[in-house]
Amino acid sequence: MSLSLYVRGRTPLHRLPPAVKFGVLFAAGIALFLTDDVAVLGVAAAVAAGLLVSVRPPPAALRRQSTGLLVMLVVIFVAATVFQDLHTALVTLFRLLALLLLALSVTLSTRAADLLEFFERLMAPLARLGLANPARISLGVSLVLRFVPEVQRRYREIREAQAARGLRANPVALVVPLVVRTLKSADDIADAIDARCYPPPRHPDRENT
Repeated sequence: MSLSLYVRGRTPLHRLPPAVKFGVLFAAGIALFLTDDVAVLGVAAAVAAGLLVSVRPPPAALRRQSTGLLVMLVVIFVAATVFQDLHTALVTLFRLLALLLLALSVTLSTRAADLLEFFERLMAPLARLGLANPARISLGVSLVLRFVPEVQRRYREIREAQAARGLRANPVALVVPLVVRTLKSADDIADAIDARCYPPPRHPDRENT
């Protein structure tokens, strides 16, 4: 199983440096929350969808990653329509859709190693001030990337096992074993990291030499 959602390719988005992609994503995220114009947000969502298509992800991978997001957006849209109004619901829908599609485009077009290297460089100034540990941050990001596909795989295994027994889809019956298995894996990984003493402790005397 791969570490991330990266899809191999030579598209323009693949060739952009991670710093540029994340800088644009950060700026777009701010801009999306500065407007309530449905037309502008709709165009932004369409542009984000075009960027995602330009990455040329395999249909199966795209369907696997987008199904849960679309279900979540539908639920949010219905709730906003019922408890607020249609304009607010459309603003929320297009804003989140644009942001999620942009983030997915960046994730699919960026190697995990490049992503981790980018975060380490980003945290380097804070590390020199003693405010952050890039090694620990990089480890945390890599574990998050590793657990995303792992949780999806475990979800499918539990659902297939229940379907084989003739059980209907039950949210509680799905979530409880999924949470238990995920926490057990997290505990095992934490024990393995502690046993290997990683990340290694920093020695000020070595850094000053």
